[in-house]
Amino acid sequence: MVPILSQPAFQQRAMPLSVAAWHQMIDKGLAPERAELIRGVIIEKMSKSFLLTKLADAMIEFLRAAVSGLFWIRQEAPLTLKDSEPEPDISIVDGRRDDYNAHPVSARLVVEVSVSSLLVDREMASIYAEADVAEYWIVNATERCIEVYRAPVNGHYQTQQRVAEGEVLECAALSGVSVNVAGLFAGV
Repeated sequence: MVPILSQPAFQQRAMPLSVAAWHQMIDKGLAPERAELIRGVIIEKMSKSFLLTKLADAMIEFLRAAVSGLFWIRQEAPLTLKDSEPEPDISIVDGRRDDYNAHPVSARLVVEVSVSSLLVDREMASIYAEADVAEYWIVNATERCIEVYRAPVNGHYQTQQRVAEGEVLECAALSGVSVNVAGLFAGV
């Protein structure tokens, strides 16, 4: 049996929500607390496992040390995009916190840690590419690797790479930033 939400006839009747309307809901306290807007639909956010929390924390500590105040490093904070307002595990944006009066509309790097949401995180690549996010990483906890998406053109990443344990990931979007994948997974 196919769930009703995935039925084309049902999807065609769904009423999408704009980012502006989503912001009005938030401002009036009407938006669900644990939700984000994805492709004009309010989606409940998943609970965070201990493994996801541990890997995200390790990655954010590493990135904070690596870029040392040159960028704003954000954790589970919204990016306001065309038809979505996702809250990625980590986003790194140009400038500093004081440079912004609203949520950023793109990022140099977005990182999602995937323990049980790999297919969803892979689908998010098109949303980030449309917003010209220079580089998108999925920390794939199951396969102990980092999936890397780069070079957004017309809403699609032109290159995809898989960096496994024993390899070092060189960030193209942030000069001088590299991640030893085995080191990231060492404590898990």
